[in-house]
Amino acid sequence: MSDQPNNAADTKSGITIKTTPKDHLIAWLAALAIAIHIIESVLPSPLPGVKPGLANVITIAVFILYGWRTAVWVSMLRVLVGSILIGTFLSPTFMLSFSGAIASLVVLWLASHLPGEGLGPIGLCLIAAMAHMFGQFYTAYLLFIPHDGLFKLLPLLMTAAVIFGIISGIIVRSMLQHLEKRKNNTTASTTTQRNEQEE
Repeated sequence: MSDQPNNAADTKSGITIKTTPKDHLIAWLAALAIAIHIIESVLPSPLPGVKPGLANVITIAVFILYGWRTAVWVSMLRVLVGSILIGTFLSPTFMLSFSGAIASLVVLWLASHLPGEGLGPIGLCLIAAMAHMFGQFYTAYLLFIPHDGLFKLLPLLMTAAVIFGIISGIIVRSMLQHLEKRKNNTTASTTTQRNEQEE
């Protein structure tokens, strides 16, 4: 059997699974989102359910770069694998995290069908954070705390979601600018090398 390129993985059955730099980047981003999810789970919180949501930064970046379907994979991997690693799978914490992720993915799907250029990083992070918080809140109300007094916390929770959503949007915008700059530098370097070889 001839040697396969470095970006291919052979199984024992002889099936070759080819990967691309895009696949590697998505896998790396998913792993980063899982790591952030685990770190956030041990951070102290002033109110139940109030977290910075920095793992969602990765989801929004993937959504902008690769589309909604890929963002779904990254988000679901983050929630499922993260919960398994920290031992909260199928617990109330998992249910809240899962419902929040589903709610944010739904609004991102709606945002992807907006006419024109759509929303920017800050706008996407803002609506995703608000949907995530509302999804968690409504799940808590339906499954765990079915008391009308819980709604007194909703304005405070949504305000926190707006603040963290704007902060996340600024981070996503900076990340995308860095990736674009790096891509341009790589392209320029490759072009220079080709010109030198032709000379």
